[in-house]
Amino acid sequence: MPRSIEEFVAAWDALSGECGQEGGWLGIVVTSVGACELMAARRFPGNEEALLARFPTARLGAAERLPEGRGFEVVRADPHRDGKTWIALSRKESGSPELFSEMVGDVVGAMDASVGEGEAAVQRTMLRRVRMWQQFMSRGATPLSPEAELGLVGELTIMAILMDSGVSTEEVLRGWVGPDDALQDFLLGDGALEVKATMSSSGFPVKITSLEQLDDSVASPLFLAAVRFACEEGGLTLPEMIGEVEKRLGEEPGAVNYLRDKLIVAGYAETQSRHYTRRFESKEIRILSVSEGFPRLTPGTVPVGVMRALYEINLDHVGDYLMDLDTALNLLGVNG
Repeated sequence: MPRSIEEFVAAWDALSGECGQEGGWLGIVVTSVGACELMAARRFPGNEEALLARFPTARLGAAERLPEGRGFEVVRADPHRDGKTWIALSRKESGSPELFSEMVGDVVGAMDASVGEGEAAVQRTMLRRVRMWQQFMSRGATPLSPEAELGLVGELTIMAILMDSGVSTEEVLRGWVGPDDALQDFLLGDGALEVKATMSSSGFPVKITSLEQLDDSVASPLFLAAVRFACEEGGLTLPEMIGEVEKRLGEEPGAVNYLRDKLIVAGYAETQSRHYTRRFESKEIRILSVSEGFPRLTPGTVPVGVMRALYEINLDHVGDYLMDLDTALNLLGVNG
């Protein structure tokens, strides 16, 4: 869970009236994560907020490329000239102070969760989590659009169903590549599973966003998992759905951290959870085999010169390709 940032904000406020030397740091020790000491600091002459992390024994390779995103940067620092490894996460002048504070709380919370694995693991977690935020910032750092929210709800619904079907947690999470802008949402066993979600009450339309998405020459066997939702009081919000998935992973802290990393890459930040108020109730789930004869556009079936396509399929007209999930998992070679 994200760490409360009240102490950091209070320290930044206390330092805001100070005057540091050019190019220097002023900081206040706020807390620690295992052996790692954390300071709320300001970098001068710009006076921007920063998180300074001191690692007594864990080293950072000279060639290690540090992440940098919109509104923040990560640099090596040595505020006390003590020869220890210091990593500074600082806000750029153009960055939002509010969003930077939320980022610090999230990063420190992730570091907390890895403290039992040792100092080097805490350092790796810090940098990995910042890289997740780097990808989040690249998407604009705004809440998900309604369409993207629906898509993520669909993927989480199928994730839960896969786990309920006996597919291992590790295989489901490692196979979830949708947040990475992969062609399909899940790479499982020998093939792939593409997830589509709709709110339509008329027909069962799903939107296909590329020529490659339903191309089984890229991934085979290929299946389409379609979920129809309705907005009803008995449904779950996106944050509640994430909470339910995390409960399934409760005894596997590493799995929870991995899920949260992926959610940030997908564009979901827990600090923005208040924006997601729609309640989704699953009404119908269909698993279809994307094979010969399935209605689709692929690079091999469109005229030469057609490079991109966005189209819709009404799944009410492809009943011949329906399949139960257990059969699909067997064909994928996944132990369910």
